[in-house]
Amino acid sequence: MRVTGETAASPPPPPPPPLLTKIELRAGEALPAKGSTAAAKGQFRDCFRRAQLRGASDELWEFRASLFELWCCRAVQRMRLLYRSLLFPRTRRRVAEAWCRCLSSTRACNAAADPADLTSFVARTTTCGELRSAHVGQEVTLCGWIQYQRQGQFVVLRDFQGLTQIIIPQDEASSHLKKILNDTPVESVVKVTGKVISRPPGQINPRMPTGEIEVKAETAEVLNSCKKLPFELKDFIKNEALRMQYRYLDLRSAQLQHNLRLRSQMVMRMREYLCNRYGFVDVETPTLFKKTPGGAKEFVVPSREPGKFYSLPQSPQQFKQLLMIGGLDRYFQVARCYRDEGSKPDRQPEFTQIDIEMSFVDQAGIRALIEGLLQYSWPEGKGPLETPFPSISYSEALAIYGTDKPDTRFAMKIVDVSDVFRNVEVRFLQKSLGEPEGTVKAICIPQGARHLREKDLESLNELAKSQFNQGIFHLVLRSDGSVKSQLSRYLSEEQRLELIRTVQANTEDLVLVAAGGHKKVCSALGKVRLASADLLEERGVPLRDTSAFHVLWVVDFPLFLSKKENPTELESAHHPFTAPLPADEHLLYTDPAKVRGQHYDLVLNGSEIGGGSIRIHNAKQQHFILESVLKEDPELLSHLLEALDCGAPPHGGIALGLDRLICLLVGAPSIRDVIAFPKSFKGRDLMSNAPDYIAPEELEPYHIQVMWPSAQAEASAN
Repeated sequence: MRVTGETAASPPPPPPPPLLTKIELRAGEALPAKGSTAAAKGQFRDCFRRAQLRGASDELWEFRASLFELWCCRAVQRMRLLYRSLLFPRTRRRVAEAWCRCLSSTRACNAAADPADLTSFVARTTTCGELRSAHVGQEVTLCGWIQYQRQGQFVVLRDFQGLTQIIIPQDEASSHLKKILNDTPVESVVKVTGKVISRPPGQINPRMPTGEIEVKAETAEVLNSCKKLPFELKDFIKNEALRMQYRYLDLRSAQLQHNLRLRSQMVMRMREYLCNRYGFVDVETPTLFKKTPGGAKEFVVPSREPGKFYSLPQSPQQFKQLLMIGGLDRYFQVARCYRDEGSKPDRQPEFTQIDIEMSFVDQAGIRALIEGLLQYSWPEGKGPLETPFPSISYSEALAIYGTDKPDTRFAMKIVDVSDVFRNVEVRFLQKSLGEPEGTVKAICIPQGARHLREKDLESLNELAKSQFNQGIFHLVLRSDGSVKSQLSRYLSEEQRLELIRTVQANTEDLVLVAAGGHKKVCSALGKVRLASADLLEERGVPLRDTSAFHVLWVVDFPLFLSKKENPTELESAHHPFTAPLPADEHLLYTDPAKVRGQHYDLVLNGSEIGGGSIRIHNAKQQHFILESVLKEDPELLSHLLEALDCGAPPHGGIALGLDRLICLLVGAPSIRDVIAFPKSFKGRDLMSNAPDYIAPEELEPYHIQVMWPSAQAEASAN
């Protein structure tokens, strides 16, 4: 720890340690103590590379810069500590269990954090979260925000790492100090210098990492006073609009501090894994591009050329393919992407993805890379992530869970009961079974009869009708073994027993049944399955373990889907650059609706956190799909088609949704809680009031005019 001054009673500083002569590594390497800086740096690099090849810790490279700095300083004791954390990764230096639990969740800080690293270049000598009983007697300088003030006796100072209690001297000589710390408003920024002392017996706070000590203030300086705030930061603010309007205040909260630091840690680990371990190249691709056929709506940006506009990319899809054609082989980027659509809890107009592309790779290679990437960057506090991840085909996911992003933390699987009802003389059942792909499906809700009320069943039925135009009916298994249902009088004893056996129902279970086309029935029951789980958990029935993380791959998607507005036309299920499965390639020219694509999604706890595919690398096939199947103008992608015709290697990739991934990891209700400055539900920045109006004269260079709606034009004129 760096100390700015010593009191008269302080002991003299210890003598400097002896100069370093040799450093012994676990791998058997030794570094000489003499030589120029450049030579020393080279020796370190070579030595650590050999040590790593011999099986030393994978974290050697992560800290080589710190090692070099320490070696040049000849700080023996600090060097030994760092080597210990390098060569024995499980031996971690204990860091503060801070107020916001930020650094304790950061692997890099756990592995090599030296408190001096947080105090270099700044006015403080220590942070508010790291002082312990071992520091008693030291003089320290703290900088932070006043969190609490208590009866003129003490204040609690807060910074990004934690809290420290500051004792205010009560003697007459310290009256000016008392006035400063008592009269300064809460959330003001102050600098305090004082001596670390032990708390009196009985006043130790075990819930506070710094609860064994306090700092007796000697000097204090108000760096900036705080006005009356619109809300108290110590309270949980339910009004999200208010939080976003004052985002700079909301960022001081413990949870947002934790979320953003965890996000930073994971991105750092991902970068290490991809670039340092597997040779990926971090490339920044353009933000101003041109309109891409298909996909979501894009934001447009005017240019100074009349009638011409840029588009903000939905993803760097075309650029990363062009990088593979350019021979870069392995690309990665923390990419900013844009979609002109309203915000949802897991979506907003601008978002971030971990974008990856590789040459000469197949699905198995991409999946293995991503499994290793997530396992390497996974936060230690979230438990181990087992690999390989299980996989399920799109058709299986739809048939069993009613969705292409199944939540496998709970059962309640969809079961085919068509055979049970095939001979039941009910008109709508027989009509449904007589249609092409007609089916009868059911899900069993455990203890549903006990916990779900009549109004809940009505809401579930309304959900299926409103979203899928699909009706559902229910059956209740009574304690005497009988079935309560509108259909019970049509069921024979044998059919009743067969239904119970097929859905594996028990007493007081609720069975929901739907009849109709396969895809519509499965989709409706899949939605009802999730809604039922929500209702049961509201009633105290544990179904989904919030601490569990179930990851799986969904594969073998259809390459094309029918357009909702015109079912006779096809659109890309993923994007127009996805390659067909080799086994289905012949169908591309005869029956494209039946072609499966080399598309894969990564799903975590029922949310899609990644998606990718093996790309088309043949120009003729890409041209055919654009022109003949999707009815798109190939000229819009002439640059890509020409590039594919210039020796494009086979390639594929994936994009991981960083915002959604972090949101699931921290259990946040919305991705807006893991983004520093998010947009509102309507896509607005409530803090700066963006988007905003632009004066007509500022639009002139772009050759555009605003056509006001009539009511707004009249109001503006008045």
